[in-house]
Amino acid sequence: MARRTGRLRAWSRGLAFALLALLLPAGGYAGWYYLTGNVHAVIEGELYRSATLSPGRLTDVIATHGIRTIVNLRGAAESQAWYREESRIAAAAGIRLIDLPWSARRELTDAQVATFLAEMKDAPRPVLIHCRSGSDRTGLASALYLAALKKADEVTAEAQLSLRYGHFGLPFMPYYAMDATFDRLEPSFGYPAD
Repeated sequence: MARRTGRLRAWSRGLAFALLALLLPAGGYAGWYYLTGNVHAVIEGELYRSATLSPGRLTDVIATHGIRTIVNLRGAAESQAWYREESRIAAAAGIRLIDLPWSARRELTDAQVATFLAEMKDAPRPVLIHCRSGSDRTGLASALYLAALKKADEVTAEAQLSLRYGHFGLPFMPYYAMDATFDRLEPSFGYPAD
């Protein structure tokens, strides 16, 4: 019995170390995105993507990339400090702020997609698109921009909804609604049916 208990403890420790070995890099990866704001160029000089940025980081990104439009996919949130600061910074810099209330947990309607694409056609560039983490809603918006407006190939557009930006596109995840939205719209972009 003591021998079996010792083996069980050793096996449990080995499993715990294996899980830790997997979780530490993932935690470091997530921490890096959090600290940097998940800022990336989709098309250099034209379209950028990020998480909701601190006032200092937002000011830096605006100055560095010459941002002229911010698309906030979290919707107007007057009661939230982050939104008041973003609105203040945008107004002070003469930047157009577009507020679109998307949910990462629900598929977008055709009307929401049409509104986004219409706004993007006329938006002064460069544009910064963001949601909370810069992973899910922002990934879909970037993919839609590439597919519908830039006529990018399917692989290039879909790459915006990937682990590289913190998006987990698995059917059992709550944010799969972003993938489902893009999949539904693929035929309208001229992509072959899967």
